Order: sequence, then C-alpha cells, then structure tokens
Amino acid sequence: MAEPRPYGLVAEFDHADALLEAVRRTRQAGFRRYEAYSPFPIDGLARAEGFSEPWVPLATLLGGIAGAAIGYFMQVYTSLDFQIDIGGRPTVAPPAFALITFELMVLFAVVTSVVVMLLMNGLPRLSHPLFDVPSFHLASLNKFFLVIEASDRRYGESRDFLESLHPVRIDEAPLSSPAPGSRTKSRRAKSRRASSGRGAGA
Repeated sequence: MAEPRPYGLVAEFDHADALLEAVRRTRQAGFRRYEAYSPFPIDGLARAEGFSEPWVPLATLLGGIAGAAIGYFMQVYTSLDFQIDIGGRPTVAPPAFALITFELMVLFAVVTSVVVMLLMNGLPRLSHPLFDVPSFHLASLNKFFLVIEASDRRYGESRDFLESLHPVRIDEAPLSSPAPGSRTKSRRAKSRRASSGRGAGA
C-alpha cells in the first residue's frame, strides 16, 4: 500500500518566545508556505509571519456600504411608492431613515465579515491533516507549533532547517489518513496469501 503523501513537517516548541523566533528565522530563510499555532495570541507573531491580508476588512467595509445603501433606498422607494402626508412633513426624510440605515449597515458588515473570514480559512472543516499528529492537541493547551507545508518550494530543506531551531520534537503530518479498517483488511489479505502458500507447499 502506498504511503500517504505528507501535508508538512510539524515542529513543537515549549515557549512562545521560541515559536516567535522560529517564525522569524523561517521567513528569513525563504520559506513561504508555513503556519504557526499557539494556545493564545502572541504579540508580533502576525508581523513575523508577514501576514498582511486586507480582504476581511475590505469585505466588511463593502458589506457595510451595501447594507447602508439598501436600507436607505429601500425606505426612499417605499415612501415614494406609498406616499402619506403627515402634517406636511417631507416624503423623503433622511433623519427618519437613519435608524434602519444604520441597522442594515451593521448587519451586512458583520455577515459579510464572518462569511469571508470562514471562506478564507477554509471553514467549516471537520478534519485536518494536523489532527493526526499525536501532540497537536496541545496547541490549545500549552504547546506551540510551527508547520512547514509540503507545497513550499523549499520543503526538501525543511527537516534540516527545523532541526536547527532546536524544537522539542518534529513530526510529519500525512495529507490523508488511511481509511478505517484498511490496515485490518491488509493484514487479513496477507494472512490468506500466507495460508494459501503453505497449502500449496504441502
């Protein structure tokens, strides 16, 4: 049976400072397909990774503008289509439209922000190759991890490089786990072949 393709190499660290320094050195070494995992936010980690993704703030702004425009012009259309003269007040009254305009601006901005964030993070995702790394569950407790993905053009140098960072341990994350029961089926097939071989020899 063919070995599963690797997702990447996972280096484990005991301290936040060690992870931060490792990320800085990883970027300086020319790696670009990597990710850091920490149980809490680390000041300066995003800058060390070179993270500058403008899409979520931009989507939030555009969503807010769209929501405000829809809220305001919806009320303008309604007022002009079904006019009611109340005490000689103007048909289109911007101060009266402010509340609904604001509410729809906030609604559209928040929904757009959440949807774009989920899409850019590849969520929802019920399984991930890193879940097969034995110690990775500690990323939400007290350990820090640096992952260099196999898609990086310098992945062939990644193990030697990670060892130079002196991590606690280095694991390989497979891209896909063997299907449940596949190992059992393989053992049974080998047993049947062995039995048939012994029978033929007899």
